Amino acid sequence: MVTKVKCPTCQADVEWTPASLYRPFCCKRCQLIDLGEWANEEKRIAGEPDDPQPDFDDEEWH
Repeated sequence: MVTKVKCPTCQADVEWTPASLYRPFCCKRCQLIDLGEWANEEKRIAGEPDDPQPDFDDEEWH
């Protein structure tokens, strides 16, 4: 039995096999759409932001 997953972009069924070059995506187009969403910061991993950049004007940095 072949495992099938849903394409994260268009929800099409994708066979999880070595022949599915873009898995979990169904095609290169869907893969690039997802990459663009991450690059535009439309998607992000939930969590607390990192510590802010240090303030180099603080006396401890001199």
